[in-house]
Amino acid sequence: MQDFQAKLRFLPLSAQKVRLVVDLVRGKDVVEAMEMLRFVQKRSALPVRKLLASAVSNAEENFGISRDDLYVAKIFADEAPTRRWRRFGARGRFKPILRRTSHVTVVLRERGL
Repeated sequence: MQDFQAKLRFLPLSAQKVRLVVDLVRGKDVVEAMEMLRFVQKRSALPVRKLLASAVSNAEENFGISRDDLYVAKIFADEAPTRRWRRFGARGRFKPILRRTSHVTVVLRERGL
């Protein structure tokens, strides 16, 4: 079995929010996962769908494997660097804001026939 992967780095969403979408498609067929992500009402669904499409096209173009034979073997979202932002509050106070980012990785495999 051969693995086909794609990575999305520095996605400007927290890993916790991306994991909500990623957990939906783990273990599913690629065609079913792409269709499911079209209708998920989360902001992270579109970047995850594009990443999945990229991994599928890697498998199709480089190795000549049909998308009907692929499934999502692994998909995970890790934390990336956090930018520390600042906002000034009343009475000269300082309100820190954390702008979190994430790295998403998808690994596809061919179904064993």
